[in-house]
Amino acid sequence: MSMKIYTKTGDRGTTSLIGGTKVPKSHLRIEAYGTVDELNSYTGLCKDLLTDEASVKMLQEIQDRLFTIGSSLACDPEKEPRLRIPDLKETDVQLLEKEMDRMNEAMPEMKNFILPGGHPTLSHIHIARCVCRRAERCCVRLDEGDAEVEGLIIKYLNRLSDYLFVLSRFTGHQQGIPEIPWKPRL
Repeated sequence: MSMKIYTKTGDRGTTSLIGGTKVPKSHLRIEAYGTVDELNSYTGLCKDLLTDEASVKMLQEIQDRLFTIGSSLACDPEKEPRLRIPDLKETDVQLLEKEMDRMNEAMPEMKNFILPGGHPTLSHIHIARCVCRRAERCCVRLDEGDAEVEGLIIKYLNRLSDYLFVLSRFTGHQQGIPEIPWKPRL
């Protein structure tokens, strides 16, 4: 017999952090890891739309890191040192930077701001980038409030949004989709 997914424990608007602490579902910690979960799901969609094997593999790696971040955010910070939560590492940020450098070498220099769009795959990657920025803002608000967020999480999310921007440009370049330059109305 399989385990039931519903527990009914959240029917009154509360949930438990890893470690057992009950908090309201409106708590900023829940908002932060829920937004990271949304980003992870959107990253999965983008991965499914890509054809470049290296980019697909990289997004798979990113999804694993997002699970790590979500686990950290879902944990009661007072109990986390006693729990076995996977860690994010500086090398995870460096991998994003290395991949951005690799992709940038294959593309012409960007000379204008560009508008998101041109193809559904590019648009989805841009939406993932925006969700990533929202996750970053949630983590910053959480850190500024009463709950410290590991600085490496905020750094990783910041770099990930940059990576997603470059990935959109790179994917468009690979597929011969012209960028849409922003031409401000003057």
